[in-house]
Amino acid sequence: MIMAVLFLSLFVCIFIGVPICFSLGISAFVSLLLFEPNTSMVVLTQRIFVQADNYVFMAVPFFMLAGELMLRGGISKRLVRFVKVACWRIPANLACVTTIASAFFGAISGSNPATVSAIGGMMCPEMKKDGYPDDTSGAIAAAAGTLGVIIPPSIPMVIFGITASVSVQKLFLAGFIPGILLALVLCFTNIWMLRDVKEDRKAMKQQMRSEGITGWTAFKEAIWSLMMPVIILGGIYGGIFTPTEAGVISVFYTVIISKFVYKEMTWDILKDCLYRAGLSTGTILIVCACCAPFAWFMTSQGIPGIISTAILNVVSNKYLILLAMNIILLFLGCFLDTGVIILLVTPIFLPIATSIGVDALALGIIMVINTSVGMITPPMAVNLYIASRVSGASIESICKKIIPFLVVEVIFIVILSNFPGFLTFLPNLLA
Repeated sequence: MIMAVLFLSLFVCIFIGVPICFSLGISAFVSLLLFEPNTSMVVLTQRIFVQADNYVFMAVPFFMLAGELMLRGGISKRLVRFVKVACWRIPANLACVTTIASAFFGAISGSNPATVSAIGGMMCPEMKKDGYPDDTSGAIAAAAGTLGVIIPPSIPMVIFGITASVSVQKLFLAGFIPGILLALVLCFTNIWMLRDVKEDRKAMKQQMRSEGITGWTAFKEAIWSLMMPVIILGGIYGGIFTPTEAGVISVFYTVIISKFVYKEMTWDILKDCLYRAGLSTGTILIVCACCAPFAWFMTSQGIPGIISTAILNVVSNKYLILLAMNIILLFLGCFLDTGVIILLVTPIFLPIATSIGVDALALGIIMVINTSVGMITPPMAVNLYIASRVSGASIESICKKIIPFLVVEVIFIVILSNFPGFLTFLPNLLA
């Protein structure tokens, strides 16, 4: 009965249009009022403040700001140019350039929307110029954007690390191999889908000649951009600074390079980047904070244990349980934001995963990949909305073109989930 009231009140609030952060708080308030009337409501406020007062959360605004600064300060532009020159011989090279550039950008920004906006905003006009249909270019950018949070650093990994009490540094390590593999899978998907397109290689070669761009000149221009993920990730894994401190370093590095090396950063642009990053950060952090009363009430009433016991009584096979988790996560991804899903589901899935021998690290990566793919599944498909804006195609047409990428990514998730030991290999090796 408690569980029914808690979740029913949550979904009723969401259905009638109440913002998700307030829906979470209201459902916890209603359930506490009905089933624990002697408990002071002050405890809900306390939980919000305790959740918000977390040192690791400081990484979120800094990585969001770094992504905005990269986009406006010339770093992402030079990254894309370098990847273009390096990959022009590959079939469907513009699509593959979009994917690889998104992987590089994701290795700094840690955000899917930032990746689609930055890389898609630059590559969609290029793809359209070379004959790609609007909806195809939008679908390529949206699919490539899912790499934004899979390749570390990653804001959802930070959120999972806090929720599950798992090392964020180890989560970043665990995300490397699946992130690179997914980038390759998306590149091969592009090559297969666009196998009959030959013109883009010729167009790329002509563009390089007309602009006098060579591999060496592109590398020289992009060297400072390419050094950024090396410095940030090398510093984290080398023990020089924590993931939270890495966010601060990334902002300082981006400002210095954009202002004094590339000379494309003005104070007005910096103020605008601070404003945009502040809006994005506020959205994420208020949801994370308001999830705390909901998660606390679930835990205090033993709801995660009840759900996990019920699932384990019905299904005992490890691989069927993992498949069920993937289906639930993909379904929730159609309606809820990445951070919200992780905050809601982690207390339920963590005991189940532990009972079947799946490490919390592996569970975290599985959840991050699932929720990232959820950003290209309507109706809550942020990547598609941004891709529609930057490509000029309608959401409906992009939805049709995204299906092959969605199928490939779902198959990738299912295969990866069956080998959870593979996800923990790198963190255990370097531990």
